[in-house]
Amino acid sequence: MSRVRRGGGRGAGDDGPTEGSRGVRRPPRGGSRRESPTRVPLTAPANWLNDPNGLVQWNGRYHLFYQYNPAGPFHGTIHWGHAVSDDLVSWTDEPIALAPEQGGPDATGVWSGCFVDDDGTPTVMYTGGSGNDQLPCLARATDDALRNWEKASQNPLIQRVPDEVDVLQTIDWHREFRDHCVWREDETWYQIIGSGIDGEGGAALLFESDDLIEWEYCHPLLTGDWRRTGQMWECPELLRFDDGAVLHVSDYSKVVWFVGEYDESRRRFDPDETGLLDHGVFYAPQSFVDDDGRTVMFGWLKEDRDEGAQWDAGWSGAMSLPRVVSLGDDGSLRYSLPEELESLRQTHHSYTDLTVSPDEPTALSGVEGDTLELKLTADASNVGEFGIVLRETPDGAERTVVRCNVRKRTVTVDRSQSSRSDAANDRPHSMPVSLEPDGTLSLHVYLDRSVLELFANDAQALATRIYPTRADSTGVSLYAADTDVSVETLEIWELGA
Repeated sequence: MSRVRRGGGRGAGDDGPTEGSRGVRRPPRGGSRRESPTRVPLTAPANWLNDPNGLVQWNGRYHLFYQYNPAGPFHGTIHWGHAVSDDLVSWTDEPIALAPEQGGPDATGVWSGCFVDDDGTPTVMYTGGSGNDQLPCLARATDDALRNWEKASQNPLIQRVPDEVDVLQTIDWHREFRDHCVWREDETWYQIIGSGIDGEGGAALLFESDDLIEWEYCHPLLTGDWRRTGQMWECPELLRFDDGAVLHVSDYSKVVWFVGEYDESRRRFDPDETGLLDHGVFYAPQSFVDDDGRTVMFGWLKEDRDEGAQWDAGWSGAMSLPRVVSLGDDGSLRYSLPEELESLRQTHHSYTDLTVSPDEPTALSGVEGDTLELKLTADASNVGEFGIVLRETPDGAERTVVRCNVRKRTVTVDRSQSSRSDAANDRPHSMPVSLEPDGTLSLHVYLDRSVLELFANDAQALATRIYPTRADSTGVSLYAADTDVSVETLEIWELGA
């Protein structure tokens, strides 16, 4: 479960849906089907979506469950929505998988959790909310389509937080204790639960079990410093790779990763490096290993316009594109997009050895659209600033600028003119970058209407939201600020559905 802050106000630009291969998505009872923010990334049929949950490839099909409010585009009465895909690209809505039960341990909400394969039985661990309590619950699927679930009669599985730690208490919750990552080592199950230790900081608390039902507290897998990584950690996840392990946590505002070693004998995680998983609105990610051995991650892309605009649009929240996550030779996180997304590529524009001059922007004749994929490599060894302009109107009234400031080694999405609506957040999002040894900088940009995701040298990621109001906000150009810039390659694809 992710904590949500609310805003106010009215009105914002809204890009409509293209149904395409995703089909007409039937709205749930209690909401109306209105315009969708994206063509490709998954959105709810209508109303509210936040954290991805229970990700799995089961019998060859991808299943993505998510935090969902069928009552409206606001956080409340959380259910588990469900969508399926054969290719990570085209998603079909399924019936609601899990719903709160009146008088039960999840009466307030069925909050975030994860999927495990219990010797062939599809099983999910989730946080049940009841009043001011949040405690672990379990459900098992009764069919291989993962449409029908039976909740464990023993719920909640852990009746109270461990006495050994001073778990953070707030005005909202008796104890901050939620969200799950579960795995098996030999015959023993382990899980970490997000929490906070009062006066210390966010914590991932480790538990063990022989049967997924009775759990015994072990110790904190890792505890942070509240001054650096927040008082409370949500949605902790431990990822294992051949050359190390990654623990990532969400601290209400950002997703922090720690790279290090997980020692199975001591059941301890020893971090060596830390950083941010994304530098924009990407939050509460979850991952799974698919049949090809790839670690595939989705995250919630928060809205970045006020609450009134979300009500007017009839939806709130989108999933990120799937990201394939790995560890690089230097021990840092690496990101790539799965090759399945290439099936969306249609009209192709290719440029080589293109010189961008500061005298005037370089218009890309014949290139326009609100759903585009761009891959650019530039010689940045002796330049100051250059960049890409997206979703620009002919008169320049609306435009989003991706600024590559080589002097400061940053890439910034300048949203100051992205929307003429005062409901949209116009503050910039920035991420640090470094040049490759040969002095080049490579950007992979994926524009999907209100979603913009950027990857720099496959080592930094930034997802942001933009809300142009005009239908002609489709122009694309390049610019250089102070000296000629040599763009070695630029590949642009217009995307289909």
